[in-house]
Amino acid sequence: MSATTQGAAMPVAHRGIITFCVIGATLVQALDQTIANVALPYMQGSFSASYDEITWVLTSYIIAAAIMTAPVGWLAARFGRKRLFVTALAGFTIASMLCGAAQTLTQIVGFRLLQGMCGAALVPLSQATMLDIYPPERRGYAMAIWGMGVMIGPILGPTLGGYLTELYNWRYVFYVNLPFGLLATTGLVLFMPGGRGQGALRFDWIGFAALGTGIGALQLMLDRGQELDWFSAREIMVEAVLAGLGLYLFVVHVLSARRPLIRPSLFRDVNFAAGAVMMFAVGTILVSTMSLMAPWLQLLGGYPVATAGLVMAPRGIGNLATIVVSGRLAQRFDARLLVGVGLLLMCWSFWIMTGWTPDVSRGVLILAIVIQGAGLGLFFTPLQVLAFATLPVALRTEGAAMFALFRNIGAAIGVSVTASLLARNAQGLHAMIGEAVTPFNRALAAVPLYDPATARGAALLAGEISRQAQIIAYMDDYKLLIFTTLPTLLLLMLMRGPRRAAAEAETHVAMD
Repeated sequence: MSATTQGAAMPVAHRGIITFCVIGATLVQALDQTIANVALPYMQGSFSASYDEITWVLTSYIIAAAIMTAPVGWLAARFGRKRLFVTALAGFTIASMLCGAAQTLTQIVGFRLLQGMCGAALVPLSQATMLDIYPPERRGYAMAIWGMGVMIGPILGPTLGGYLTELYNWRYVFYVNLPFGLLATTGLVLFMPGGRGQGALRFDWIGFAALGTGIGALQLMLDRGQELDWFSAREIMVEAVLAGLGLYLFVVHVLSARRPLIRPSLFRDVNFAAGAVMMFAVGTILVSTMSLMAPWLQLLGGYPVATAGLVMAPRGIGNLATIVVSGRLAQRFDARLLVGVGLLLMCWSFWIMTGWTPDVSRGVLILAIVIQGAGLGLFFTPLQVLAFATLPVALRTEGAAMFALFRNIGAAIGVSVTASLLARNAQGLHAMIGEAVTPFNRALAAVPLYDPATARGAALLAGEISRQAQIIAYMDDYKLLIFTTLPTLLLLMLMRGPRRAAAEAETHVAMD
């Protein structure tokens, strides 16, 4: 094993400038995951589109980004990381401008596809670059800075999108990427160290076709399942079969091909494999908690839209605070301990949320939201340090792409599963509670306002039953998130700390 296997930092003359440009690229990509959501109704009016048609503005980006994440490692090896990074960032910026200038629904969906294809490479390349330009003892700090862009971008997206749409119009949701894209692209061209690609590499078209079919079908199924009532619709059944078949064929191909798109050696690294599973599990709660919290605050909590946004904002504050601190803590404490504390904090916040009722105080709401953000921040940075501590340098870009893919698929599954269970549980609980609502129920007779024999009483009872069913359904969803997150603590027992990994690497080098 060479001395570079575990990764001494490559010599860099302008590390600060490169860091600034890399974070800028990460931020614009992370923002675009959520910034367009708020502007959808305005786009719908501009293009005279139906709700189903306008949602393709979001779906096209998600599917393109998911499919193009996997081959990032191969593309970086074939053409060189700098060339791919600059091309992807320039393409993302140009596609953003084209989205803002689109005149028809077909145009904006096509440009969003292009934007997703280019944006897929930005997060993996930025992470791999940060790991390379910082020495091992400062990688906790590097991952903390990088994590700020990844984690804060989706949180700021809806707020910034709403502000730009309200103050100007929806097109500025895409135009805002221009200054950041230009600055970051220019900085990378001038200061990022170059590297030659390996021209003899051949692309694994069979593996890419199988993986693209599987991921694309899975994303479509998850995106449209709730709307089409899942497997009662033929479309969802076809997409499920294609997703299962594509992913199965991809796994078989990876294990049997001579030069597959994703090298199996990537998952032979125990730290990375365990980290990828943990990232998938936590990915299921990254977006789903926000998608659950917003309607709860508005429909059950009775908060106006603006106030609900302010109540949710402390999640970003807690997240930012612990991301910054965790980078320094990772240098002093075992990263596995920090990851475990982060997971426990997230589970604690969900446990608090299982007790939420419409009369819960705002202080309790904000406390749970801050704890959840703090847990995410404390989890994210140390996990990156752990997962890449034992991974060879040659696999870093590929590993970063897989991490992003696992996180995105987890997020898509989390949103779909929690939304589906919320709707189904609310319906089932409504029927269950309604069984006890009869004129013969003595408890109801004691409350004349809820007398089911009168039209007003029946209407009030129906509303109250729906409200109680929703409260319990939300509690069940938060319990599900606990059961999804908590078992991943066991994976920490399989992982080696960064210091132990470095010591073993030095021993191997001395023996060679």
